[in-house]
Amino acid sequence: QVQLVESGGGSVQAGGSLSLSCIASGYTYDNHSNHCLSWFRQHPRRGREGVATISRFGGILSYAASVEGRFTISHGSDKNTVAIYLQMNNLTPDDTAIYYCTLRGLRSGACDFDYSLYPYWGQGTQVTVSS
Repeated sequence: QVQLVESGGGSVQAGGSLSLSCIASGYTYDNHSNHCLSWFRQHPRRGREGVATISRFGGILSYAASVEGRFTISHGSDKNTVAIYLQMNNLTPDDTAIYYCTLRGLRSGACDFDYSLYPYWGQGTQVTVSS
């Protein structure tokens, strides 16, 4: 059973920084398997939005335009545990949302923000940015 657990959310003032972490356990893969590691967020009155995505082998990296230059996604893997990180700098009130980590296998094509393709999700962590 694949489980993802996010941590690191909280409340900050505009201009501040937060670091999110996600540990995925139970996800099996081998040395040749590629996968997409992504962060999404859900605003109180908007749909789920892709924030950042990276492929395991690093060849694919993409950010939402609204976070480009402020957020950095990274990852680490150890046997069957996958870690996904999101460094968020210069936060604004528009970044207030529940942040979710997710992952999926990638056999071909690119990592993207089509959330319907991701079968595994964490429970989410709240990020609140005050002005």
